[in-house]
Amino acid sequence: MLFAWQRAISNFVLCIGFRLRQLVGQNTTFIRTAKWGALVGLLSTILGCGSVNVSEYEGLTPEFDVREFFNGELKAHGIVKNRSGKMIRYFVADIKATWKDGTGTLEETFVFNDGEKQYRTWTLTPQDSAPTSGSEKDSGGRSGKTPQQYIGTASDVIGQAELTSSGNALFLNYVLRIPYKDDTIDITVDDRMYLIEDNLLINESAMFKFGFNVGEVVLTIQKLP
Repeated sequence: MLFAWQRAISNFVLCIGFRLRQLVGQNTTFIRTAKWGALVGLLSTILGCGSVNVSEYEGLTPEFDVREFFNGELKAHGIVKNRSGKMIRYFVADIKATWKDGTGTLEETFVFNDGEKQYRTWTLTPQDSAPTSGSEKDSGGRSGKTPQQYIGTASDVIGQAELTSSGNALFLNYVLRIPYKDDTIDITVDDRMYLIEDNLLINESAMFKFGFNVGEVVLTIQKLP
């Protein structure tokens, strides 16, 4: 489910920063134009991110039960793409998921093709949401339930991540802080997981900075026997 993107982010920030300095130095009217451009870009990003809601997958099966899937040992295989869509890294990951008193802990260990290892521990806390009666149907004949909602925290996540599942989908949004040179940089992550079989999901993870897409991760996560 997620890891650092230092190389893709660094290249993107350097490219944007260099180009901005060029434009400002060459044309003083650029600053006024950039204000409107930034506003349009921001609005486009907001509208684009809101185009698909997890509730649209209500009724699709297998139903994504967060506690049931993320429980025990899991294995992930994935690739990292830059903003141009080129694969720049690939990895395998081991995930150990446990629950105690309703709170989940996901311990993740990533091993990349260049030998680098990364670690992350997620804590998942359920939010109060009572499901509606399973006998209720929507216009498409699908049974309705209130989406499962969780709050996720990790050491390199700023604030809280919001997790919502509906049907066979789980959406996760958060801000990730990653190392950048001698400092850090914050990026927005849009994670979307789809349960294909009871023990297998596909995860698409897109990252944004300044409203621009700076990379993507595509992976599968398999629940082990």
